Amino acid sequence: MNFQSRTKTFRNASPVNGNDKFSTVAIIGGGPAGLTAAYELHKHSDAHHPVVFEESDQVGGISRTVVYKGYRYDIGGHRFFTKVKPVQQLWKEVLPNDFLKRPRLSRIYYRSKYFAYPLKPLNALMNMGAYESVRILLSYAKWQVRPSKEEHTFDQWVTNRFGGRLFWHFFKSYTEKVWGLPCNEIRADWAAQRIKNLSLFKAVWNALSGSNDTHSLIEEFDYPRLGPGMMWEAFRDRVVEKGGEVRMKERVRKIHRDDRAIRAVEIENADDGSSYVFQADQFISSMPITALIDNMVPPAPAHVQRAADKLKYRDFLIVTLILKKKNLFPDNWIYIHSPEVNVGRIQNFRSWSPEMLPDEDHSSIGMEYFCNQGDELWEKENGELVKLAEAELRKLNLVGDAEVVDGTVIRQPKAYPVYDHEYQEALEVIRNWLDNFPNLQLVGRNGMHRYNNQDHSMLTAMLAVKNILGEKHDLWSVNVEQEYHEEESPAAEPDRAPKYAERLQPVRVLAQAS
Repeated sequence: MNFQSRTKTFRNASPVNGNDKFSTVAIIGGGPAGLTAAYELHKHSDAHHPVVFEESDQVGGISRTVVYKGYRYDIGGHRFFTKVKPVQQLWKEVLPNDFLKRPRLSRIYYRSKYFAYPLKPLNALMNMGAYESVRILLSYAKWQVRPSKEEHTFDQWVTNRFGGRLFWHFFKSYTEKVWGLPCNEIRADWAAQRIKNLSLFKAVWNALSGSNDTHSLIEEFDYPRLGPGMMWEAFRDRVVEKGGEVRMKERVRKIHRDDRAIRAVEIENADDGSSYVFQADQFISSMPITALIDNMVPPAPAHVQRAADKLKYRDFLIVTLILKKKNLFPDNWIYIHSPEVNVGRIQNFRSWSPEMLPDEDHSSIGMEYFCNQGDELWEKENGELVKLAEAELRKLNLVGDAEVVDGTVIRQPKAYPVYDHEYQEALEVIRNWLDNFPNLQLVGRNGMHRYNNQDHSMLTAMLAVKNILGEKHDLWSVNVEQEYHEEESPAAEPDRAPKYAERLQPVRVLAQAS
């Protein structure tokens, strides 16, 4: 295929060290996965030249740090904690001197009370009062005796483990805020991936007896002093220093293929709309898998396009408020389960890092709202959203009489891949077709349509690089269900990717945001 005939401009990478036989690797997306792939390629090979294409003017994706009038904002909250040793080593290698050790505190705000998060049954029962606690325990006993025989949906999975009353109090309202779907339309995979498989009876017994569970929550975590974007900016700089390329404000518009391989990508410049075609030998994509399919040239088969249309995303926006008061609350963030307000989670950026704020006498918080592009909340003017956020903050009585002196809005499209009743079958159809292209690998959260944390996204990228260098790893078998997110358990082997049963068997995971 003559790609030059499709566009006026044809632009490729320059030879590496004068070697015109080098292999070019086109990497779509400058988030954690894409930048990790580029860095690892240069680290382990002199014969491969990575070129990263990032459509925005900032690297990091959802892990970037946004700056407004000197205040720095984390998009979603990113704790740098992992049990995957290669990822931990890479963080320290790229950003060796800029981590802060931060105490971990997250709570749930519900019925004007604070509940420990992840949920500690004894704390929950005490806060609920004697009468409701009895009802919770009776409900738990009922579901232990007569559990649902099926666990296809979120509500079935949670109720079988916690009982109907705890599900109703602590899972239903917040989960439906996040996804905008009834809990019986959300797949059990979501619960299996994000919620610790906790025995209520055992947890209560441990609390009463004073015994300790073998798995305890982390009490502290690492955090870049200027926010998570500091990490990805360092990755970008290292890639460029080593001779790689990170092309900013360049969007992949088309993916050119034949029946055997991906051949090139068509790039559009965000500033002037100019375009060019870029050929490469290998391709690593972290762009939304739906966009990947939609932009294939020639088009993907009709049944694959229909499958891509079934995959959905949840968007969210953050209303950031600057308040004239130094100390508001100690939490990194608070989950707002109270149904009388729209806000789902509130971040306190001083608790992440004091260096995120330029003024010691002020505080900075992020009011997070889960929504869909085009809906009423998404389309509100920024000024209206700031007024809404302040009103809800006052209604929750979290900051007393602290004056709100400024605010802005950050919108994040395609923040979360949706685990509805259609996604598994649709994803399998797409994967089966993409297997026809051995020089294309998918990595990261949106690239694989999985709710991955940044450490898992990085791990998929690291293994993709190993595949390019001759090893054989199934990226789809990288385990998102291992107990490495927030539990202190034995670390994974440094050079071995954990595996899991493809059909998502019952697992044990602590809920972890972002």
